Amino acid sequence: MIDFFKKGFAKTVENIKSVRPKNQKINKDILEDILLEADIDYDIVEDIIFFLPPVQTVKRGDLKTIMSKYFTYDKKEKKDVKPFVELILGVNGAGKTTTIAKLANLYKKENKKVILGACDTFRAGAIEQLKKWALKIDVPIVATNQGHDASAVAYDTISSAIARKFDNVLIDTAGRLQNQKNLAKELEKIVRISDKAMENAPHRKILVIDGTQGNNSVVQAKAFNDIVKLDGIIITKLDGTPKGGALFGIAKELKLPILYIGVGESMDDLVPFNHNDFIDTILEAIFDGQD
Repeated sequence: MIDFFKKGFAKTVENIKSVRPKNQKINKDILEDILLEADIDYDIVEDIIFFLPPVQTVKRGDLKTIMSKYFTYDKKEKKDVKPFVELILGVNGAGKTTTIAKLANLYKKENKKVILGACDTFRAGAIEQLKKWALKIDVPIVATNQGHDASAVAYDTISSAIARKFDNVLIDTAGRLQNQKNLAKELEKIVRISDKAMENAPHRKILVIDGTQGNNSVVQAKAFNDIVKLDGIIITKLDGTPKGGALFGIAKELKLPILYIGVGESMDDLVPFNHNDFIDTILEAIFDGQD
C-alpha cells in the first residue's frame, strides 16, 4: 500500500527533497523549512517544533509520534446495513463524479452490487457524465432530466436498491447552485427524503476535496460540514500537487476521518487512507535513511 502513497505524494516528496540539505542531520530550523515547503500550515509546523524534545537534532521516531496525533480522530464504524447509502458532496471540479465511479468500481471488486443516483440535476453535464461512468463500469443508474427534483431522484434510487437487493448506493449531488442558501436547502432536502426512503439513510456523507487546493480546502469543507454533518473526506488529485502536507490541517481542523485518497486517473487509483503510510512517506523524504 505504501507504494500508492509514494506515487500519490511524489510531488510533495520532490519539494521536501529540494529544500533538504544533503548529508546533514535534520535540526529544528531545517525541519521548519521542510514542513512549510510541504504546505503544512504554519501554526501546525510551530506546534510540531514546540512538542519535539528540547534538543536541536530531530529524531525520526519523535517526529512520527507528534505527527500521528493529528490523525487521532474518532472514526465511525461503517454500519452493517443493506443497502448502504452514501451521499457524495463537493464543489464542481473537485473530481466528485470520477470519485463516485472509482468508489463504485472498488465496491464491485468486492463483489457488491452497486447503484448510482444522479442527483446533481442542476447541471445537465453532470447527469450525462455520471451516465457515461455507469455504462463504463457496468452499474445501473437512476437519472432524470436537468432541473428535476434532486431529492426525488435520491428517493427512487434508494427504493430501487431496496427492491433489487443492492449492497451499495452512491448518490451524486450538486456542487454549486446559485448561492450557498440554495445549495443548503437542496442538500438538506436530499438528506430528509433519503431518510423517508430508508430509515437513517444516508448512512455516510462524504465530502470530496481537491488536493491541489492545499489548506484552502479546509474553508470549503467547513462550509459543507455546516450544511450537512459530514462523516468523512476523500481527497483527490494528490498525485498532481506538492501540497500533500495540507492533510495535517484538514485532519486537525475538521476532526473527520480521511477515508480514501485519489492518487491517479485510473479506476484503481483510489486507495484507503492510512495515516501511518502517509507519515512514513513524508518521513522517508525528510530523513533519507537517517534515524
